[in-house]
Amino acid sequence: MEGILEKLLSAPRPVKRIITYVVDFGIHIFSYFLALYLTFRSFNISTIDNNFYIHSTITIFISITFLATLGFYRAVNRYISLKILIAVSLASSLSGGSYYLLGSFLDVDYVVVSSAVLYGTVLCILLGASRLLVRSYFSTRYNTQKKRVVIYGAGSAGRQLATSLFNGTEYYPVAFVDDDKSIDGVVIQGLKVYSSYALNNLVQNYDVEKVLLALPSISRAQRKIIIGRVEEAGVAVQTIPGMADIVAGKMKIDEFQDVEIEDLLGRDPVPPVKKLFKKNISNKVILVTGAGGSIGSELCRQIVMLKPKALILFDVSEFALYQIDKELNETIVSGKLNVVIKPILGTVLDKNKVSKVIRHFRVQTVYHAAAYKHVPMVEHNVIEGIKNNIFGTLNVACSAEEADVESFVLISTDKAVRPTNVMGATKRFAELVCQAIATKSCETCFSMVRFGNVLGSSGSVIPAFKKQIKNGGPVTVTHPDIIRYFMTIPEAAQLVIQAGAMAKGGDVFVLDMGDPVKIVELAKKLILLMGLEVKSETNPDGDIEIVYSGLRPGEKLYEELLIGNNVQGTVHPRIMTASEKYLLWDEMSSIISKLETCCMKGDIQGIRDILLEAPADYNPSSEIEDFLWENPTEPLLADSKVVKLKQ
Repeated sequence: MEGILEKLLSAPRPVKRIITYVVDFGIHIFSYFLALYLTFRSFNISTIDNNFYIHSTITIFISITFLATLGFYRAVNRYISLKILIAVSLASSLSGGSYYLLGSFLDVDYVVVSSAVLYGTVLCILLGASRLLVRSYFSTRYNTQKKRVVIYGAGSAGRQLATSLFNGTEYYPVAFVDDDKSIDGVVIQGLKVYSSYALNNLVQNYDVEKVLLALPSISRAQRKIIIGRVEEAGVAVQTIPGMADIVAGKMKIDEFQDVEIEDLLGRDPVPPVKKLFKKNISNKVILVTGAGGSIGSELCRQIVMLKPKALILFDVSEFALYQIDKELNETIVSGKLNVVIKPILGTVLDKNKVSKVIRHFRVQTVYHAAAYKHVPMVEHNVIEGIKNNIFGTLNVACSAEEADVESFVLISTDKAVRPTNVMGATKRFAELVCQAIATKSCETCFSMVRFGNVLGSSGSVIPAFKKQIKNGGPVTVTHPDIIRYFMTIPEAAQLVIQAGAMAKGGDVFVLDMGDPVKIVELAKKLILLMGLEVKSETNPDGDIEIVYSGLRPGEKLYEELLIGNNVQGTVHPRIMTASEKYLLWDEMSSIISKLETCCMKGDIQGIRDILLEAPADYNPSSEIEDFLWENPTEPLLADSKVVKLKQ
């Protein structure tokens, strides 16, 4: 029987349609005789005459014609809908009417009102039931092959999602979960609504493989709580797109997305203060150095929406510059913005180039985001880190001061606070450079904005963790106790812009990063939310193992945002200002000269000594790790074997 069904299912559509017509013809004949039998409780076949054949043939032909006209045979049986059942009811009623009128015209004895009503009723029931049986068969057949899921959220989005999944081929919803107590136990679209406390039992009893969040409009704080509940159930979780994307037609409700790491942090962004947001940008010429980088590119995206007169993109990477230039110009076209974009290839180490750019375009606001920021990379390439982060900042800052730029904002980092690595020391030194220039009598307002890690930046642990999990692990964490502050790139860029607008000169702003996150806990959450288990001594049958690689050169267990405790609030709840020690320009100028001499000589030990003497609170956690500071008398690959190619 199963083999016959498979052949029918795989038959061409015209063949299936012919079979459907044959089956419906049989249903019509059966309905015709059953109506007569139910009317008269008997039917003597010997009384059949020519009028019987004429009446029955024409009635059935008219009925099938009605059905075809109403689109009954264009519908796919497995996806039968309420509209088709309404069409069946209408066609059956019309068929019953034609049964009676034709019988009266032909003067057929057995055609009475009751037999016409019974004929139409039986026909409607049998045609509708046959379609529902086919739909039920396919539903049962395909639902057993689908992945079982629970929909979290029984609102309008959840109901739409359930309908979509029932008609889809991948997921089969077994229940709703909702925190609204008023609908607890209610059945919606055939699915019972449970409270979130029943999630663990649902996962176990129904072999649920995934929870789908149908809550597109809730806050990140609420989403974090819900994800925590799903995490306890030990099942994968995905979410539907945001309502704005669904309404705009950018995404469909059943285009699921992985839970964003922002949802795990539960941090809702604070709306920007419009006055601060526009102050240094609207109708002005803006320069962003490092415009192709993670922070620089996001600054550009935010700036262009604030309608500057012109935006100058400055970057040493041709590809990165091309990408952000292309993206911004597309934004300008789609948003019908009147903004001039000028991409400039160059390095901040070229003082003449930087100065010429600032003067040529008459720049009014500078956001200096160009920097080397990867701790181990700078630790192994000390001189390049010094040049780019310190002398690059010096070049841009001095050029801005000489051209009387209105505002200069340095993008700093939490690693500049009591640094244990060269990268952090160079960023703290860059802050000192800007503070020293600010002590001079100049027209430029200098400020620095210090914050922690941003999600999604180059080198971020999150994409690395996800890649390792998808590859089957292990997930690599440097240390079990390491913690970090995290913030989204868009929020960081918004706060940088607003902090710069508050500056009075030499200000050090610190962004509120929220609570620090333990990296190993973050890794565990990602593993669980991708539907896998952490492999450990207590759970040897788990899927993904977490291994500890040890702290890298210069890496700290935790980062700080403040050197001292003298922090004050501002008009923005997530921006603080710190009063920290600084040097006058004459003192800084002397240190810079010594640093420049050491860089020219390649004297890395001399560089370290200067960084230690400067008020940067530098406390290196390791010996010099620069690759060019190794003992030149020792072979580079002392333990390697020399392999000669065969001629």
